[in-house]
Amino acid sequence: MITNTAVTFKNINRLAIPATISGIAEPLLSITDTAIVGNIPVDGVESLAAAGIVGSFLSMLIWVLGQTRSAISAIISQYLGSDKLHEVQNLPAQAIFLNLSLSFLVLGSTIFFIEDIFRAFEASGKILDYCVSYYAIRVWGFPLTLFTFALFGIFRGLQNTFYPMLVAMIGAGLNIVLDIVLVFGIEGYIPALHLEGAAWASLISQAVMAILALVLLRAKTNISLTPEFSINKELKSLIFMSLNLFVRTLALNTALLLAVREATALGTKFIGAHTIAVNIWLFTAFFIDGYSAAGNSMGGRLLGAKDYDGLWTLAKRINRYGVIVSLVLMLLGFIFYESIGQLFSREVSVLNVFYSVFYIVLLGLPMNSIAFLFDGMFKGMGKMKFLRNVLLGATFLGFVPALYIGLQMGWGIHAIWLAFVVWMLCRSTPLVWKFRNDFKPLLQKD
Repeated sequence: MITNTAVTFKNINRLAIPATISGIAEPLLSITDTAIVGNIPVDGVESLAAAGIVGSFLSMLIWVLGQTRSAISAIISQYLGSDKLHEVQNLPAQAIFLNLSLSFLVLGSTIFFIEDIFRAFEASGKILDYCVSYYAIRVWGFPLTLFTFALFGIFRGLQNTFYPMLVAMIGAGLNIVLDIVLVFGIEGYIPALHLEGAAWASLISQAVMAILALVLLRAKTNISLTPEFSINKELKSLIFMSLNLFVRTLALNTALLLAVREATALGTKFIGAHTIAVNIWLFTAFFIDGYSAAGNSMGGRLLGAKDYDGLWTLAKRINRYGVIVSLVLMLLGFIFYESIGQLFSREVSVLNVFYSVFYIVLLGLPMNSIAFLFDGMFKGMGKMKFLRNVLLGATFLGFVPALYIGLQMGWGIHAIWLAFVVWMLCRSTPLVWKFRNDFKPLLQKD
């Protein structure tokens, strides 16, 4: 656990580097599935499309209900900063119990209507069949992932991103090995399970990550996960934070799911290309999110200590570091432009569509980093209501009009990715303005 609150390069990166590694675990699970599924010798394009549709739907469920992680992290980090951590020792157990109960309720309510859900994504024929079989396995990893996310939130609030990194590395590595073994099989020993093999690989990896995170929490912290009848005073605040983030994430996923729906409606090669592009976009987002996690952890603690000068310095430094990371990623993307696409598919029609829009994904990375970094800081400070309003405005006043105007203009898949650019611009600008407006007047004058 970090005890030094100084906003230095060393302290920021002590949080950011492990958080970067752990943050890419979930998209790496999806990106590994995408790369391997796209190379299945039988119905590879249909399997890739199904993995993209199901992955988008599950990501929506996970990120809508997984917002307890940010709320737990915000409260714990602020109480840590004010040296009152003992007052919220029993809060995580109560929050996790509520979250898991809700996850099983959602899981039970969707599993009976899953064909109708995927038809709403324009899936039909073989793609629909593959969606149903893939989802029937992967969905059981949903509560496991929520549980793991909540434990990661506890560690983040305690200014510790090392243990989440350790768990994430083991989970991602295991997923890659299992993907190869179960999708393609081992002759004479394990049959090739194709798309269902990728689903089993993800489920097993998620179970292992949940167990490891629980073992580390019990061994390395004083946080108890035994629910108590006495309700913690911050539970109400945590619920309202989570509800605001719940609404915010619904808006976020509205954009992601509309993009999947419209790409599917354009045709199989378009949803295949979009699946590759969105997985790379999410991968880079979580890569940049390492500095967002540092801003989240340190921002909450600095706010709890009322160190506004430190908070201002933190914002400047993590944005500088994050933009540098995004520029490096953008440069690498252009250098390996064609090679990156070929990692995911050998279908020429899919690759040609992907190459036609990949430059938009890459050029938007620096702007994305600013949105993600301030987003992390505002979460750490508990400003969930403002984050909710920003996402609602960015989605329904920015992304949705831009998407459908572009489609009406006949821009096809380009309309989808230009709408993402508009979306990120509408997300980043209000966050920068709000931070400057709220905290610049609080700085000490020399």
